[in-house]
Amino acid sequence: MSFSSTLPGSYKNHLESSVPAGPPEASQQVEITLTLRRKRAAANPSLVQRPLTHEELEARCGASAADIQAVEAFATRNRLAVASLNPAARTIVLKGPLSRLAELFGASLEMRQRNGKVYRSRHGYLQVPNRLEGIVTGVFGFDTRPVARASRNFTERANPAGTFTPKQLKSIYNFPDNTGLGQTIALIELGGGFRASDLSRYWQSLGLQNVKVAPVSVSGAANTPEGSPDGADGEVVLDIEVAGGVAPGASLAVYFAPNTDQGFLSAVNAAIHDTVRKPSVISISWGSPESDWTEQSLNAFHQAFHDAALLGITVVAAAGDNGSSDGADDGSPNVDFPASSPFVLACGGTRLVSSGSTIKSETVWNDGDDGGATGGGVSSYFPLPAYQASAGVPTLAGASSPGGRGVPDVAGVADPETGYMTLVDGHWGIVGGTSAVAPLWAGLISLLNEKLGKPVGYLHPALYGTVQQHKALHDIVSGTNGAYKAGPGWDACTGLGTPNGQAILAALESIERNPSK
Repeated sequence: MSFSSTLPGSYKNHLESSVPAGPPEASQQVEITLTLRRKRAAANPSLVQRPLTHEELEARCGASAADIQAVEAFATRNRLAVASLNPAARTIVLKGPLSRLAELFGASLEMRQRNGKVYRSRHGYLQVPNRLEGIVTGVFGFDTRPVARASRNFTERANPAGTFTPKQLKSIYNFPDNTGLGQTIALIELGGGFRASDLSRYWQSLGLQNVKVAPVSVSGAANTPEGSPDGADGEVVLDIEVAGGVAPGASLAVYFAPNTDQGFLSAVNAAIHDTVRKPSVISISWGSPESDWTEQSLNAFHQAFHDAALLGITVVAAAGDNGSSDGADDGSPNVDFPASSPFVLACGGTRLVSSGSTIKSETVWNDGDDGGATGGGVSSYFPLPAYQASAGVPTLAGASSPGGRGVPDVAGVADPETGYMTLVDGHWGIVGGTSAVAPLWAGLISLLNEKLGKPVGYLHPALYGTVQQHKALHDIVSGTNGAYKAGPGWDACTGLGTPNGQAILAALESIERNPSK
């Protein structure tokens, strides 16, 4: 078998902290996801008059019939099965023996062990067969290492004094008083699960009727509670209880997928292209430093988020809980991905002190090395988007010129010391982190969508324009996340600030009245 060239952006290293654990099973049947090029370039969503339908998206910038046929012919020649095909998402899943797929795509594989867990690991570049050069833009599924992390800071406490419930925050942040009726919020989860009995008790404690929550299985993953609020269950339930507590009239679709780059991408695409549930907002509380991702992964997710923007779907993501380093050990500032994609609304964190529904003080969340701090900084991969041209995004530390995407865009309370009251695996406790801010903003966006009678979709240009001009966010001017300090206007700790929901609604309504401004 001859290969044309390396697949750009596919280089991957074994984790330094991992050790060899033998060869993978050559005859194992595996599924590999191929991402394909667009048939034509996607439009700038800020220039699109209305959201595209899924059919229009596929027709304009999905995968071409010729490219799909080329991949199908390749599969047939090499005795591989086409397990699934999504022309709109530009993905084809091929199934066959691991050894054959590794040979066809030049994958160097071995089993590795880290922290007691064994996974399949890939090293080096992938290759693209001659007939697929230029057609295939990414190959996912050879490497099964976990790619993302989420909030794990659960403190058991039966007495909710000094903590916040979603209903309290809805009042403190002056959210509209509607419920998100008719909206669907998608939650992306890469492990763990929820118990219906916990949710029922939680809604009861807030004086709410049961919120509609439906698990969605992606790539064989499912709602599987682990039994410990300190694990993935804590993240899953936090997302559900915050989003549902803010927007109890909305339906919550919880997409469970394996914690791999392939699984994560599949979950995102499943939510974006779900023509049954039709989410208007997608909340992601999982991520890791940009430096942990291959270029092909960054590009594939970024294009998926571009699709979401064209469809009028808002994607929100946590900015990370490890300060300006984002937990990377390279000694340099890092930003969290997928929050760093310019098509994602990145959510930073604050420390909030209130009296009733009145904000007494709000500063950057930073509890030091042991307690965590909001993520934020400047992307080393994505260039400065047009909507941040006047935001004053600083030069990335060590770079010779400015130009990186600034993170975050917005913020909300995240300090675990006065965090969110949750009920997980039968335990009442407090969870904090920017992982709570993403579903908080997702809930707000569903309220805005209901009030406006249309999705706010790609919110960034309006947020940095009319919404900021209306002073519809609380500007956080005190605190630091390590390398960056808060100050007037946008900053790399809390972005433009925390929400005044009614003021944001008024600003967006003013755009509806005067669309040319």
